[in-house]
Amino acid sequence: MAGRLGLNSIHPVIAYGELPSRAVVGEPVGVEATVFREGHDAVAASVAWRSPSGTEAPFNRMRPVGAGLDRWRTEVIADETGTWTYVVEAWSDPLGTWYHAIEVKSDAGQDASELANDFENGARLFEKVAESVGGAAAELALSVAADLRRDTDDVPLRITRALSAEARALADRHPIRELITRSPRYSVWVDRERALYGAWYEFFPRSIGAELAGDPDDPARPVRHGTLADATRHLDYVADLGFDVVYLPPIHPIGRVNRKGPNNTLNAKPTDTGSPWAIGSTEGGHDAIHPELGDERDFAAFVARARELDLEVALDLALQCAPDHPWVEKHPEWFTTLPDGTIAYAENPPKKYQDIYPLNFDNDPAGLAREILRVTMLWVERGVKIFRVDNPHTKPLNFWQWLITNVKAKEPDVLFLAEAFTRPAMMHELARIGFTQSYTYFTWRNTAWELQQYAEELVAGADYMRPNFFPNTPDILNEFLVGGGRPAFALRLVLAALLSPTYGVYSGYELYENVPVRPGSEEYLNSEKYQLRPRDLHGAIDRGESLAPLMKRLNEIRRAHPALHQLRNLRFHHSENDALLVFSKRDAASGDTILVVCTTDPHNVRDGWVHLRPDELGVDWQRGFTAADLLSGANYEWGEHNYVKLSPAQVAHVFAVHPH
Repeated sequence: MAGRLGLNSIHPVIAYGELPSRAVVGEPVGVEATVFREGHDAVAASVAWRSPSGTEAPFNRMRPVGAGLDRWRTEVIADETGTWTYVVEAWSDPLGTWYHAIEVKSDAGQDASELANDFENGARLFEKVAESVGGAAAELALSVAADLRRDTDDVPLRITRALSAEARALADRHPIRELITRSPRYSVWVDRERALYGAWYEFFPRSIGAELAGDPDDPARPVRHGTLADATRHLDYVADLGFDVVYLPPIHPIGRVNRKGPNNTLNAKPTDTGSPWAIGSTEGGHDAIHPELGDERDFAAFVARARELDLEVALDLALQCAPDHPWVEKHPEWFTTLPDGTIAYAENPPKKYQDIYPLNFDNDPAGLAREILRVTMLWVERGVKIFRVDNPHTKPLNFWQWLITNVKAKEPDVLFLAEAFTRPAMMHELARIGFTQSYTYFTWRNTAWELQQYAEELVAGADYMRPNFFPNTPDILNEFLVGGGRPAFALRLVLAALLSPTYGVYSGYELYENVPVRPGSEEYLNSEKYQLRPRDLHGAIDRGESLAPLMKRLNEIRRAHPALHQLRNLRFHHSENDALLVFSKRDAASGDTILVVCTTDPHNVRDGWVHLRPDELGVDWQRGFTAADLLSGANYEWGEHNYVKLSPAQVAHVFAVHPH
């Protein structure tokens, strides 16, 4: 960067400054830069942090990172949503130069005559400080100047006040800045806290309260379809477990043409419900509600009850259509027509989705985009402020950037979760252009080493991509859960809930559902995507056959500890057993610190020594600390090196750290 002083390698900067980095209200965001100059005079740096309304934050001085690295850092915090901006300023620091010179020369034994110019330079500098401040601060600066000029005193007395902690703090807070070199102005989009922190619970409304009776092979068997009214009553269960977000798959009319039967079969019976992702029929499209679920009044009641329970509603935004969706007839140009005149259905070879037509964004991009914006804003008006976007990596990037920008221009609090299990470049670019959160590869990272490497990668990208850890989804039953039994479900829940500030589960996780449609498949047998799947969730709790109590306890821990509301503060510690993952999170403002030791082996007892990093726990090793296990209630007196033993019956310690 051209300027009087050296200033480069500024962080955070996304896409060379063309796109904003990300933060949430109250989140500490590190700003760094490399700052240097010629010669030996002192150099310093600061950050000018500006709110969306144009208000400048108080002076924020950067500090050196390490010794002799020319790297400087500070943190900024936003207290409102919107676009904040910052400028890094590098400047010559004459007070810093003076302090260094007077200390070195006086330590070397130079007398008053040799220091005469230094005394006068210091006095003039503190007089400048006095001009920029008032009250007691100005009086202190003038008294320092007077002492430096008092030639009746010996050298130590003349510099005593200048070297005092009070004078140094004054010079630090009110420096004299010369040769100021400024960076370009960079932007930071600041979301509300839910963009970073929250616990999600996904369920299909049509399965809540559903009843199946009669002969399964009888196409006329009676079926009771769950409704939004049933789902509204079910919200008490979700809220009692401590979740923050209730996520619904598509609730729109489901196509009848090429409707899928159980386990994705092509021979659907009249009573088969089809896939909610095959959106649209003669009953309506993306702006409609499936008539068997209810109507707009039922959805309004659902949203209202969720708010009463401090739950937010997230809705699936799946941009695809069933063959009988109204758009197919009204806008055939929004789809791909094959040489034989038919419309192409979705394929992910060898998988075929004959009940779904993908949208084509190349024939009428403006018209299609306007309609999708209309639909999205309609659901916002109905109370939805979070959208889980289905397969965003199959739609153009410029469309998503346009849609998210236009939605947030009208409703800044709307959040978008990208369901993008795709290549890293696409996943990261979706985050850069505007997606609030992203599904990640967490589901497939199962060893301690894999988890640490991947989590550290996510922390490094926290300036633009926020993770949402789901250990299962309606589409994904990982082989770790298939073969690991209940301990696997427990340990993956602990890891999802505590590694990431945002995590979620798909209903049935608490019942340890783990039967695939066939060996080696990640598809569930009797997948809820294609049929009703009522569950006895309350009965399982009463019988002691549910993971719900652990879910509830983890969500209580998350809410009570601000350290767990963040991502950037995740740090790992060393274990001599390669199946034990050890990590901590510390909230700098409150000192709240959580330390987790979790096994990644659901089958065997794992034990060994763990070695902790004192700088990350805020602990004096000479005094030690109490490790209060928030799961078992036990207390341990710990130090830097500690022995741990975990098993399938006890998969984790979750410690609150209490320094002595």
